[in-house]
Amino acid sequence: MNFKKMACSMALAALLPGFAAAQEVILKVAHFAPPTAPGHARMIGAWCDKIEKQSQGKMKCQIYPAMQLGGTPPQLLTQVRDGVADVVWTLPGYTPGRFPVSEVFELPFITTTQEASSRALWDFVDKNAMKEYAGLKPIALWVPGPYALHTRDQVKTLDDLKGRKIRTPSRLGTKLLDALGATPIGMPVPQVPESLSKGVIDGTILPWEVVPAFKVHELTSFSAELGGDHTMSTSTMMFVMNKKKYESLPADLKKVVDNNSGREESAWFTSQLKLGDDAGRQATIKHGNQVIVIPASEMAKWQAAAKPVADEWIKDISAKGLKGQQLYDEAVALINKHSAK
Repeated sequence: MNFKKMACSMALAALLPGFAAAQEVILKVAHFAPPTAPGHARMIGAWCDKIEKQSQGKMKCQIYPAMQLGGTPPQLLTQVRDGVADVVWTLPGYTPGRFPVSEVFELPFITTTQEASSRALWDFVDKNAMKEYAGLKPIALWVPGPYALHTRDQVKTLDDLKGRKIRTPSRLGTKLLDALGATPIGMPVPQVPESLSKGVIDGTILPWEVVPAFKVHELTSFSAELGGDHTMSTSTMMFVMNKKKYESLPADLKKVVDNNSGREESAWFTSQLKLGDDAGRQATIKHGNQVIVIPASEMAKWQAAAKPVADEWIKDISAKGLKGQQLYDEAVALINKHSAK
């Protein structure tokens, strides 16, 4: 009898570690930025710390920066949908045509402050574009800081931009630069340093926080800040989970994910990137680059030249059987609503 009790105790002891391990969920979180980028630690790392603490250690992250799971940045969306990664940070603009309604927030001169525009983006997608996120559980949707124009040669006027080969991250960014007279070249941000050094591009549009991580200030000499109440150009970003992975979680861990998702989480995500904007700008100045603030009078010319981009988007969306003008107006109204708070 004692032998049987001992055998049962040993078997139970052997099972308990496995049982405990089965309760611990490790999320594979992948993104395109290097570990030196503000988004890696301040945004992705901080979010992972929050869910680990709130789950009492039952849910943790294994973060794979700089495409360490393989592939290229445009493949991140496929990786999370296929379960190669459980969660990814990526840009819809890296997969043109997959998010035609959501991309309204990438139209020129539509967004305002980061936090307000990010709250508006979440609300807009939640109501109008969730079909674009099939197979995904959106955690946060946001716009980063205003894009500045970083170039090897000085750009102060619209005429200075003519013919310059400028990198853009998205379809609408391409249309914008084309409307402004530049030669747009689309590529994910990890390709920018090599493209600048080899002369493939003359410059790039990027938010300040990204600049040091990709050494853009070391490969350019000028940065133009595009002033005004509305940003000339931005891109939408997403932090999304594989939906099947989310649905496989026990109720308590789903609640942790839900508590760290949504409108306010989207504003929090961009606020973490915002912390890096000033550092990026200061690093650029310290390197000896010239920062030019383009005045409102000059920006009015850029805005007039860019207007056809929005008109074309409304026309294209309407041709798909959707109410393009109504969607555009709703996006603007949401941005204004959250900006007024």
